[in-house]
Amino acid sequence: MECVIFIGIQASGKSTFYKEHFFKTHMRINLDMLKTRNRENIYLHASIETMQRFVVDNTNATVIERKKYIDACINKGFKIIGYYFEPDFAESIKRNEQRTGKEYIPEIGIKSVMSKLEIPSYEEGFDELYSVISNEGTFQIRRLPENHSI
Repeated sequence: MECVIFIGIQASGKSTFYKEHFFKTHMRINLDMLKTRNRENIYLHASIETMQRFVVDNTNATVIERKKYIDACINKGFKIIGYYFEPDFAESIKRNEQRTGKEYIPEIGIKSVMSKLEIPSYEEGFDELYSVISNEGTFQIRRLPENHSI
């Protein structure tokens, strides 16, 4: 079983990446859709209890934010995989400008997440870590070695 954690600023391509790579195989846990942390926790624990592969499609910008999911899955038979979406503030702003309604994020919100974004490491409990670069609608994925530095 897999717990996949996306890490990146808003409008970095995380949800598109999910649709392209995990839609048919993994449950999507996304706070934008679920609206409350309580609902998110229900989906998280249901996925763990039923041994359902899942993706946490949130910004997960800090070690503390990621710890909740890692701790919930450690010693439960889940491989914990992180995908770090390399920040490109200008590109994220461009993609965000194409959003409408509640999907649109004020620039200050993206700046706020960018300012607290912490690069993930294996020491957090990840079994695998990948770097993702979004480039004109395609994704370049690179597995990070255990002694990585981005």
